[in-house]
Amino acid sequence: MLSLSFTPLVPWPVLIGFGVLVVIFAVLAFLARGRTAILRALALALVLLAIANPSLVREDREPVKDIAAIVVDRSGSQALGDRPAMTDAVRAELQRRFGALTNIEPRFIDVPDAKEGDEGTRLFTALSQALADVPAERLAGVVMLTDGVVHDIPASVAALGLKGPLHVLVTGHPDERDRQIKLIEAPRFGIVGRDLTIRAEVMERGGTGSATVTVRRDGEDVGRRTFPTGQPFSLTMRIEHGGPNVVEIEVEPLPGELTTINNRAVLPIEGIREKLRVLLVSGEPHQGERTWRNLLKSDANVDLVHFTILRPPEKQDGTPISELSLIAFPTRELFVQKIKDFDLIIFDRYANQSVLPSAYFDNIVRYVREGGALLIAAGPEFASPSSLSRTRLSAILPGEPNGRVVEQPYKASLTGVGNRHPVTRALPGSEASPPAWGDWLRIVSAQVKPGIQPILQGPDALPLLALSREEKGRVALLLSDHAWLWARGYQEGGPYLDLLRRLGHWLMKEPALEEEALRAQTTGHGREVRVERQTMADTVEPVTVTGPTGNQRTLTLTPGEPGLFATTFEAAELGLHTLRSGNLVAFVSVGPPNPRELADVFSDTERLKALAEGTGGSIRRVAETGGIVVPRLQSVRSGRLSGADWIGFRPSDSANIRGVEVYPLALGLWALAALAAAVLAMWLVEGRRGRAA
Repeated sequence: MLSLSFTPLVPWPVLIGFGVLVVIFAVLAFLARGRTAILRALALALVLLAIANPSLVREDREPVKDIAAIVVDRSGSQALGDRPAMTDAVRAELQRRFGALTNIEPRFIDVPDAKEGDEGTRLFTALSQALADVPAERLAGVVMLTDGVVHDIPASVAALGLKGPLHVLVTGHPDERDRQIKLIEAPRFGIVGRDLTIRAEVMERGGTGSATVTVRRDGEDVGRRTFPTGQPFSLTMRIEHGGPNVVEIEVEPLPGELTTINNRAVLPIEGIREKLRVLLVSGEPHQGERTWRNLLKSDANVDLVHFTILRPPEKQDGTPISELSLIAFPTRELFVQKIKDFDLIIFDRYANQSVLPSAYFDNIVRYVREGGALLIAAGPEFASPSSLSRTRLSAILPGEPNGRVVEQPYKASLTGVGNRHPVTRALPGSEASPPAWGDWLRIVSAQVKPGIQPILQGPDALPLLALSREEKGRVALLLSDHAWLWARGYQEGGPYLDLLRRLGHWLMKEPALEEEALRAQTTGHGREVRVERQTMADTVEPVTVTGPTGNQRTLTLTPGEPGLFATTFEAAELGLHTLRSGNLVAFVSVGPPNPRELADVFSDTERLKALAEGTGGSIRRVAETGGIVVPRLQSVRSGRLSGADWIGFRPSDSANIRGVEVYPLALGLWALAALAAAVLAMWLVEGRRGRAA
């Protein structure tokens, strides 16, 4: 290919100025001398041409194909209904038809959901990244195969920066129907034991005007009501425990609706205990009483009520009442009127001194069975005739004393069950044999009830700490009053804080200390989820994971620490995953619990219409009454870029330059000869005219 090129020896402004002077001089010379001035103008023009330095350029060009980008939407909303099959069919047909266009190379870009976050469908971001190596002039056009639900649409055609046309092929159908739950007021925190309000709305298209809503908490149904659609409604939910309380609000599906995935909204609510109310009743004063008090008072979340019973009411020794106690022991108020206000009742070396009548012990038994917690920290009095085991509490105590108190140094140790139990598992120092902690000096000999296994033991395998469940409540029996030796650092002490705090939290039903539990949480590495199964058994059942769209997979857990089995898996979908192992259920949210991708699932031709038409492109549905219709592809150099049944692409005739040859036109001997000839002709003509004159 030949072309003319100029490479001036002086800057262009100087060259242009010189050219203007040449024209002026030529005009003046012509007016003064007539035709003979033409030769002078010719000589000056040759000088000007030499300074402009013209050249013939011959380029060896190799034509290259233009690029057509085909962006295929593989996001979550594109997996609904028949859209996956529709997308695959259109993609295959486009690939076949592009094969017939010899001057255009198709580049297919599949765009899945974002691996992290809740960014939705980002087709234009993927397009920009995929075409980073393509010059703008080589882009003949873009085809987007999508449902129209796109979340990174540029504000204008200028912001898009696309020179070729944008054609959008929309999957889905215009008459789609769907129903979904929209959360309006969704609290993230709640006080344990109190109610909170959740506001939501059932939204539908092509529905019936009313719908039945089912509410679940931690996988269990807690209510079902019918609400009108399109109107907000309120739900009252009680927070039952600390930690995550997973609330699900699910609306019944419509016949033939697009998807049921968005029929359920998930709200994880973190249960927070406002104050733990603990009643500590001490009997005979002893060294360990201060340990209990200091432990409970050191926790700002504990509201402690502490009474010490110094003597029974019938004892008379002449001591003034004002010196016996600071205040009277309000037995009726504590054990009748306000007993349900306490999260935990502790009897620390308390002997039955007729201060509490039998009816009050009945109240304590009822309190435990209805969900309360009781801890007996026993001393020698537990083996005496005034033992609490001889009261109505015996029905719920995990063990009974045999009347013997063993006074000898010993190291508390974990039993086989204790190695697995979350209260005592991996207590600091327990890994050594014997345990690396100080001795205790006393234990009350007792026999645990059938079916109960102690988790700590003393000398001769005597039970030291036994736990039991009584209907909805829990009971712990600690058969020694020497935990304070660890607190005082006797023989380097021991993990009394770990032991007593775990014990208290187990009694108050903290989820992390359940014997049988299934837990799952994201690890912070992409979509990786860690699954953990706590059990007292030797083996566990496989875990079934159900994804947001209903896809299931089975996980086999491997043993780790005693009583713990775990594994990890990579979640394929964003949203709430349900895990089941036997009768245990756990939930884990990968990414957002209610993904943006599923907030609006209807296929749409309006969002991208202005952008497509602004580039000269078009937008159309591929689903018609007769099936799927894919428009014809044409290469168009000018005019319209789309028609009723076709879409066009604008070629650029781009080429790679493989070699260049330059031929200067105003330099060299021949240019010098032309200039000399012009000057000589001017001299001869003007000389002859001078002689004639």
